[in-house]
Amino acid sequence: MASGHRIDCVVIGYNESPFEVYEQMLGNYGTDSEAYRDLQFSFIDTDSGKMNYVGLLNHAVKLAQNGSASPGQEFISGEIPNLAAVYLTNFMKLRGFRADYVNLFQYEKDRLRDLLSQNPYCIAITTTFYVWNFPVSEMVEFIRNENPEVKIVVGGPLVANHCRNFDGEQLAAALSDIGADIFVDTGQGETALANITSCLQAGGDLAKVPNILYFEGSQLCRTPVVLENNCLNENYIRWTAFGDRDLGATIQTRTARSCAFKCAFCNYPARAGKLSLATVDTIEKELDEMVALGGVRNVVFIDDTFNVPLPRFKNICRMMIRKGYGFNWFSYFRCSNSDEEAVELMAESGCKGVFLGIESGSPTVLQHMAKAATIEKYARGIGLLRQAGILTFGSFITGFPGETADTVEETLSFIKEYQPDYFRSQLWYCEAGTPIELQREKFQIEGEGFVWSHATMDSLEAMDHIDRMFLSVDRSEWLPQWSFDFWIIPYLMGKDISLDSFRRFMSHANNMLRLEIADVARGRKQALQREHMRGMVDTAKGWPIVA
Repeated sequence: MASGHRIDCVVIGYNESPFEVYEQMLGNYGTDSEAYRDLQFSFIDTDSGKMNYVGLLNHAVKLAQNGSASPGQEFISGEIPNLAAVYLTNFMKLRGFRADYVNLFQYEKDRLRDLLSQNPYCIAITTTFYVWNFPVSEMVEFIRNENPEVKIVVGGPLVANHCRNFDGEQLAAALSDIGADIFVDTGQGETALANITSCLQAGGDLAKVPNILYFEGSQLCRTPVVLENNCLNENYIRWTAFGDRDLGATIQTRTARSCAFKCAFCNYPARAGKLSLATVDTIEKELDEMVALGGVRNVVFIDDTFNVPLPRFKNICRMMIRKGYGFNWFSYFRCSNSDEEAVELMAESGCKGVFLGIESGSPTVLQHMAKAATIEKYARGIGLLRQAGILTFGSFITGFPGETADTVEETLSFIKEYQPDYFRSQLWYCEAGTPIELQREKFQIEGEGFVWSHATMDSLEAMDHIDRMFLSVDRSEWLPQWSFDFWIIPYLMGKDISLDSFRRFMSHANNMLRLEIADVARGRKQALQREHMRGMVDTAKGWPIVA
């Protein structure tokens, strides 16, 4: 319940450290380390310094416009409203709290200062994309400097991973390093945040709030675990309530919670619980809210399995066709759960691109991954999507237990033969809590994170295979992960950049990166990179000035 005119809760969406800071930090592990080599697929060392792909975009635009773009006129990959922040803020508003959010910490520090000056009861930090403490502890330090009294709440996957992987003094040390006051450990957490805020308003006892951890002095206290089950149909986002903010032309949303599958490399279903689905009527109401904003042209559905179950998915497409929304949409997509009718409905309803979690082109590795898919279904799906004019991005994992040089070759052959429009392969990340952890002995798995070995491969060998894959694929364009990913495409479409010009830009950028990875002689590399930079600048000459 709201308390007069004092703001109750502020939610912070995402903190992406400046690229130069992150690059230097990983460089401390050594430029030959797996983590740094993984990052190398996301930046290019140009005459003007090291730039990630968003930096290249902005640099090319500035050169194309003869330096006329002023500060603040730039592409920002995370500019799309952060869904976790918007959803939590919406959840709190529906319960009568005065809540607001900050989308991007690095770009909205002045806005955060202003909100902190209103002395909120708590600041909530989401951790959906973090695997280490630094991005969160950086925000905590900033908040402490601006308002030492406000209570800082941290929840989400980072906290859940700490609670699963550590206990006792180790857990206390991991949470203490973050520096927050209250930690939420539950698969959802929305109700926990509402209960924390109510407790702080009333000056109550945190010990009576379920699903949290907090420190009393140096002692870490944990409250009882109570299952949260927040209804998706009741809590869909009322986007018009945020109409006073410039939300941009591209918006993300979800229509489900958790995932219908249990892939061996993923712990999301274990964290999120049983698959929960919003009804088609609810989805229609939320899309109506987006239309009412007036400027939305692209919608990204972030459900892990948007087309599962298939009959519901077809009904969603039919609903969008009936409503004639007119916006483009993008989503994750499971080729193993589709048919020709579904793809036809997708195209008619405005689908422009899909993220395909293919993971491997090897039947053996897919079996180890428990992917519930076949190479034949992937191939057929890509073919149907291409015929319908739907863009495809194939995501792959290299080095999963059971991987060999031969299975990597199968994946490489798959990419070359079926040619998704875009692709990326990432090093397998050895993460506690994933189903494959139960088979450590079987596969002789040792290590963790980016540094590991198993019976048939180690992490450095896997990185060598990714290098080779990147260098040898020439009909599918690489999409880097850091500050980019597949969702950059609808974002840039919302900035009036065409798919064709984006692909031309990526071709030049990737050719520049190939010169780095292939370790071409410095003089020749610089000459060729300048040539590709001119190609990027020529491509950007047709782009609008970024507002």
